Amino acid sequence: MMAQTQNSGAGNTCDLISFRIAEQDFCFDIISVREIRGWVPATIIPHAPPCVLGVINLRGAVVPIVNLATRLNLEVMAPTSRSVIIIAQVNGQIVGLLVDAVSDILSVSTDEIQPTPDVVTDDAQGFINGIITLDERMIRMIDLDGILPPRTTQSL
Repeated sequence: MMAQTQNSGAGNTCDLISFRIAEQDFCFDIISVREIRGWVPATIIPHAPPCVLGVINLRGAVVPIVNLATRLNLEVMAPTSRSVIIIAQVNGQIVGLLVDAVSDILSVSTDEIQPTPDVVTDDAQGFINGIITLDERMIRMIDLDGILPPRTTQSL
């Protein structure tokens, strides 16, 4: 099902992919999406951050899989055959983002994207860069630049 919002003429229009995690709605710019795949088990990487499930082989390329529920501090469910991996380009790197389901492709005016409320923490504002209200839904717009866990260097 595709939801389309008419451009009000005042702002530019952007296309977003929306998806669900723990019965919550999120989205990000569709330009970052490379493909959408069904769930496949990931190969575990020892000492990876808790949100990194492991890696998968994507046509010969090793791609890390980030569990967005864990990264966004939401209720984490074990992946099922209905789970979806959104392959996206994040900070110049190809990454798989595990979500419960892809919902819609949205076309919204930038005027319809409301700022994140000031009452949320700096951590939350690092992940969410706006909110879109659509019918009865409130869809949080994810800032993909903040999704990957920070790299740490360990000395031996």
